[in-house]
Amino acid sequence: MNKTFAGFLVVGLVVVLGIAWLMSRDVEEEPLTYIIQLYYYNPELDTDATGNVMCSRAGLVPVQREITTHTPIEDTIRLLLSGELTEEERAAGITTEYPLEGFELVSATLEDGVLTFTFNDPEGRTVGGSCRVGILWAQIDETARQYEGVEEVRFLPEELFQP
Repeated sequence: MNKTFAGFLVVGLVVVLGIAWLMSRDVEEEPLTYIIQLYYYNPELDTDATGNVMCSRAGLVPVQREITTHTPIEDTIRLLLSGELTEEERAAGITTEYPLEGFELVSATLEDGVLTFTFNDPEGRTVGGSCRVGILWAQIDETARQYEGVEEVRFLPEELFQP
């Protein structure tokens, strides 16, 4: 009888420990689906009275996409940088210089309202011309600001987006 009791005790202990182990494991959550805005550029919306392109945020146009992800900010920016516009968007005058060869998002951190993106740009594709780099910068900045808690956007290294 003692052997039977001891056997049940051991089995019970194994079951309890197994359940405790299963409950303590990190269970990976399912990714969430987000409706996001990517900001591209329409120069026709950004002209002065004489038709000159102003290179301002006035030409930024949101296009809507749906993503399923664990990292919405990073994946939103990566999607923006892929530069994938539909035929309808292109026909409406929306343009982008993205993707830029070799230009990629390395990391994103949000701390105290400051969202800092670290990029890799080994070929220097983000430099050259104040109008061009201003629009490239503004597209990322405006796209990032749709997220709650983002008050300021910074880019690293600081040499990015220089005329």
